[in-house]
Amino acid sequence: LRCPRPIAESYNEPCVQQCPESRALILPPPVVVTIPGPVLSTCPQDSVVGSSGPVWSGPSFSSRSSLGLGGYEGS
Repeated sequence: LRCPRPIAESYNEPCVQQCPESRALILPPPVVVTIPGPVLSTCPQDSVVGSSGPVWSGPSFSSRSSLGLGGYEGS
């Protein structure tokens, strides 16, 4: 800044000029808030599980299977 030329009969005072105001916008950093989902206390017992393949309708294997895959039938 340049001081204006002093008047001849003025006192020797320091030259003071005011600068225009400056503004700075300070933003807080982003905050991630995790909200937990609902907590299920009971699960349904009759759940249906979907399948994209054919439904198996073959024989069920038990300990007395006639196919000989599970049990032993002695004579």
